[in-house]
Amino acid sequence: MPFAVYALGLAVFTQGTSEFMLSGLLSGISDDLHVSIPAAALLTSAFAVGIVIGAPLMALLGRNWPRRRSLLFFLCVFAAVHVLGAVTSSYGLLLATRVVGALANAGFWAVALVTAVALAGPGARARATSVVVGGVTVACVAGVPAGAWLGGQWGWRAAFWAVALVSLPAIAVIAATIPAGRPPATLPGTRAELRSLAGRGLQLTLLTSALVQGATFCAFSYLEPIATHVTGFGSAWVPALLALFGVGSFIGVTVCGRIIDSRPDALTAAGLVSLAAGWALFAWTAGSPVAVVALVLVQGMLAFGTGTALISQVFRLADGAPTLSGSFATAAFNVGGALGPWIGGRAIDAGFGFRSPLWVSALLMILALGTAGAARACRPAPAPAPGPALRPGPGRAPEHGP
Repeated sequence: MPFAVYALGLAVFTQGTSEFMLSGLLSGISDDLHVSIPAAALLTSAFAVGIVIGAPLMALLGRNWPRRRSLLFFLCVFAAVHVLGAVTSSYGLLLATRVVGALANAGFWAVALVTAVALAGPGARARATSVVVGGVTVACVAGVPAGAWLGGQWGWRAAFWAVALVSLPAIAVIAATIPAGRPPATLPGTRAELRSLAGRGLQLTLLTSALVQGATFCAFSYLEPIATHVTGFGSAWVPALLALFGVGSFIGVTVCGRIIDSRPDALTAAGLVSLAAGWALFAWTAGSPVAVVALVLVQGMLAFGTGTALISQVFRLADGAPTLSGSFATAAFNVGGALGPWIGGRAIDAGFGFRSPLWVSALLMILALGTAGAARACRPAPAPAPGPALRPGPGRAPEHGP
C-alpha cells in the first residue's frame, strides 16, 4: 500500500476527531459562550449537515484541480477554521466555523477516497478504502477521548487547538507524498458522471450504506444511557465501552480491507445479516454486562467492516464517475450518521425506553437487507463465457465452407 494512502488516513483522523469530539465538550461550550446545551449540540448537527450538502458540491468545485492541490486546500481551510473557532467568543461565528469546516471535511473526504483508490489500483480498492475510513475509527478510539480530556484539563478551546496542530503534519506529509499531476485528460464531463451515478443499482447501494450507518450511529449515540440505565454499568465504564467500540471498528476496517476484494458480494451479504441479528441480540440482552461488552466489540467490527465494503462497492459500480463517486459515498455515510441518532431519539421520546435505539438499529438493518437485495437484482447478469468451438468429428461435416 503506498505511504500516501496512510497520510490520507492521518488527515481523516484529525477530521473525525473534530466531528465527534464535541460530545464531550458541550457543557464547557455552553458555560463559556452563555448558550444552552441544545444550542451547543447544534454545532455537531451543523457539521453533519455541512458534510452531506458539501460532499458533492466540493467535489464539483475541485474536480478539475490536481488532487494534491484539492487535498491541501481543503485541509488548510479545515485547520484555519479550527484556529478561528479556538479564539472566538461568538457562538454565531463558532457555528459558522463548524459549517465551513464541514464543507472542507466533505471536500477532503471525497477527493481522498478517490485518490486512495487510484493510488492503490483496482486490485486493492477495499484495502485503500479501509485505510482512509480507519482514520475515523482511530479517532473514536483515541482522538475523541483525548479531546474530551483536553477539554476537561484546559477548556474546550484546547481541543480545537489540538485539531489544528495535528492537521499540520498531515498537510506536510500530503504535500510530500501525493503526486502533483493534473486530473486525467480523459476525465468524463460532469453530466456524464451524474448519469453514471443515476443508475438504480448504485442508488440502492448508496441507500443501503446510509441505512447501515444509520443503524450504527443510532446505537452508538445512545450507548451511554443504555449502559448506565439498562445494563447497570457505572458512568466510569462508559469511556471504556466507547473505546471498545472503536477498537472493534478498527479491527473491522482492517480485516475487511484485506479480504473484501476477493469475495465482495458474499462477505458484504454476510456482514449485513450478522449486523441485523447482532443489533436484535444486543437489544434482547442489553441487561447482561457480559453480553453488552462482547456485542459492543463485535458490532463495532461488523458495522465499520460492512460500511467499508459498501463504500468499496460504490466505487466498483461508479467507474464512470471517477471524481464524484467518493462524494456520494461520503454523503450517504453522513446521511445515516445524522438520521440514525434522530430516529433513536424519537423512539426514546415516544416512551419505548433506552433499549429502543437498538431495536431501531435492527429494523434499519432489515431495511438495508432489502435494499441490498434489490440493488443486487438491478445489476446486469455477467456475460456467459464463450464455449469451446465445435470441431468436426467422424461423420460430422464442418459448419463452414472450405
